[in-house]
Amino acid sequence: MNTKPEFDDIYMELAVNLAKRSHCIKRHVGAVLTKDTRIISIGYNGPPSGTHNCDIEWPEQGCPRDSKGGCSLAIHAEQNALLYAVKNKTEVTGATMYVTLAPCLACSRIIYTMGVKKVIYLKSYAEYKGIKSDEGVDFLLKFGVQVERYKGELSNVTHMI
Repeated sequence: MNTKPEFDDIYMELAVNLAKRSHCIKRHVGAVLTKDTRIISIGYNGPPSGTHNCDIEWPEQGCPRDSKGGCSLAIHAEQNALLYAVKNKTEVTGATMYVTLAPCLACSRIIYTMGVKKVIYLKSYAEYKGIKSDEGVDFLLKFGVQVERYKGELSNVTHMI
């Protein structure tokens, strides 16, 4: 019997593999934006195109920190996926986003504003940051965006950072 993979598994595996493209020293994150079982955009975290690749420019410590202690150059994977879609005049309202790390609060505000209807994430941002709740997930749920933690099985990926 030929068992076909579920779309959730395909898209999350792609997000995990995209994360490996990241030039960030701290964390690799990938995102896939889909609509009607079609991929409409992809993204991974890193500096804006044409600037510095942090792992090459600052291989030991990563890019300089901003005033809040975050990466001064990084664009989050979710933002990159949404920006690329909009740049290419792709409608994102009603889309589903697969992301390897639950969205931060700032990304969640953008996801909501852009009309993404559902977010499926692999790992908890709160667990990664050592905070008590996934603020971004809480925000999305409060304003009617469907959010769920991925529960499938990743069978076509290798080690993830």
